[in-house]
Amino acid sequence: MKQVMITGISSGLGHALAEHYLAQSASVWGISRNAPSGLRGRYRFEPCDFSNPEGMEAALSKLLEGVERFDLVILNAGTLGRIQDMSACTLAELKAQMDVNLWANKVILDALIRRGIAVAQVVAISSGASQSGSLGWNGYSLSKAALNMLVKLYAHEMPYSHLTALAPGLVGTPMLGSILKGDHDTQRYTTVARLRASEEEGLVRSPADAAAAIDASLVALRSYESGSYVDIREL
Repeated sequence: MKQVMITGISSGLGHALAEHYLAQSASVWGISRNAPSGLRGRYRFEPCDFSNPEGMEAALSKLLEGVERFDLVILNAGTLGRIQDMSACTLAELKAQMDVNLWANKVILDALIRRGIAVAQVVAISSGASQSGSLGWNGYSLSKAALNMLVKLYAHEMPYSHLTALAPGLVGTPMLGSILKGDHDTQRYTTVARLRASEEEGLVRSPADAAAAIDASLVALRSYESGSYVDIREL
């Protein structure tokens, strides 16, 4: 039976991934700030505050108790922050995004290594924003670019696992919804206007479709060097 760990399963892509694998009769281990609803199947859940990486160990100890292996670990949990000028961002805001999008993932990978849990494949959900450096994306772009490097670095330390930083494309999650429906200056932050146009053109995948696409990409991802950044739209 396939064993899958997914972070951020309470909503959006993480919830859809959990539903997808549970529908395949996989066993799912989930961790997020809030408990998921509507999931059916074999899953274990522990609540965890990713904004406090130093305090995650207790939740991980409960979640990972007795686990010997995972076929797949998906590091999905993330936060966007406000679309604004970099000069308007406070250090506190940027550090908060780094805690969730970067350091929490280090804590999880360290926990897996320390416990000797065999992991066949790790997929960390990255973003095209990690490459584009578009005006307004600030802490999100910084943290996702750092996540790409974190994955590359851990690939050296996890030689029996295959790691990928995967940009899943546009997915209709609450995070994207905050951009599509938020009050943004679209003349200054032109990426917001482009994202809204993409939605109108039908280029935004549903979380369920994105989850299926990620699952379908796993074999192809293994053809890339472990630690690579991959955009699913280029597979």
